[in-house]
Amino acid sequence: MRTPARKFLAIGLSAVALSLAGVPSHGQQVVRIGASSPLTGISASNGKDLENGVRLAVEEANAQHIKLGGQDVRFELDTVDDQGDPRIGVQVAQKLVDDGVVAVVGYYNSGVALPSAPIFAKAGIPLIDPAATNPAITRQGLKTVFRIIATDAQNSGNAGTYAVTVMKARRIAVMDDRTAFGQGAVEEFKKAVIAAGGRIVAAEYTNDKAVEFNAQLTNIKAANADLLYFGGLDNQAALLVKRMKQLGMRVQFVGSGGIADSIFLNVAGPAAEGAMAWEYGRPIDTLPQGKAFAQKFRKRFGVEMLTYSPFSYDCVRVVIHAMRQANSAKPAEFLPALRATRYEGITGQIAFDANGDLEHPTSTLYQVKGGRWAPVTTIGTE
Repeated sequence: MRTPARKFLAIGLSAVALSLAGVPSHGQQVVRIGASSPLTGISASNGKDLENGVRLAVEEANAQHIKLGGQDVRFELDTVDDQGDPRIGVQVAQKLVDDGVVAVVGYYNSGVALPSAPIFAKAGIPLIDPAATNPAITRQGLKTVFRIIATDAQNSGNAGTYAVTVMKARRIAVMDDRTAFGQGAVEEFKKAVIAAGGRIVAAEYTNDKAVEFNAQLTNIKAANADLLYFGGLDNQAALLVKRMKQLGMRVQFVGSGGIADSIFLNVAGPAAEGAMAWEYGRPIDTLPQGKAFAQKFRKRFGVEMLTYSPFSYDCVRVVIHAMRQANSAKPAEFLPALRATRYEGITGQIAFDANGDLEHPTSTLYQVKGGRWAPVTTIGTE
């Protein structure tokens, strides 16, 4: 029979054991970094690509055995599937806050980023954006939002100016997928076209799940357009180009960001030839660390990278760099270092302006030649 003293001792020891169960040994601190992207649905391939970039950076950081505040650090990745849906995005954003993440890498979709960013700002958690490009994301007055990719104002603005001044397009049509990204990209393109003295002869739209575009393309053909700028993503853009080919349309297709990848080529097939798209940043293989990154990504995940993994990788690197500068993983302590970032990443020089956007963004125009995307020109402020 257990005596009362022994009984209370056993209870006390059990409580201590439970309280220590979640504490890392040897003074190691666990630092959680969140990542939000669409891991299911039509954009799952790009969402997984984004997540893999984050995962690779976290694994490499752990291999470096980083210390902060005199303690060993183990970084943990906390990923959520926002499904490309603003409603789901808000829910999983709150989950990341509740999980105790100290920084978040996201988003792929601008429509998800816009309502989710204030949730992290309220909690004082920095959000570093690798892919969502609507200018409004960094215009909400939030001091915790940063973006390491050109905005639609820059990328689509370059596209509009180039269409008029270099491509000499005289009758320009536009079409978007009614998402925050697609609409935003087309609006910025239109502004640039008009500012350059160009003319918009047709403006059409669809939705991001549509697979049939006969009505829109009939109107564009009737307007005798010589160039079509599409604000949308790779899979749908490929279906659109295929239908244009079937209808015998001799209209130059130019896409917004998120199109110049292998998904577009595979879906469009031979119809892809000659298509153009503006993407963010410089061609990865022209950057000092670009080829090495592509090789290690392929070795780690067994697939070729898509558009955004280099950017999501750099998001993590920039955050950890700021932590090391501040010698702390507490957001309130490393946020000033994050704002003052001067970092040479895979994607180029990273430094932020007052809004949290890149100081020196660049855009590259690509065209499908011989079944592959080939760079045509790069425009930027660097």
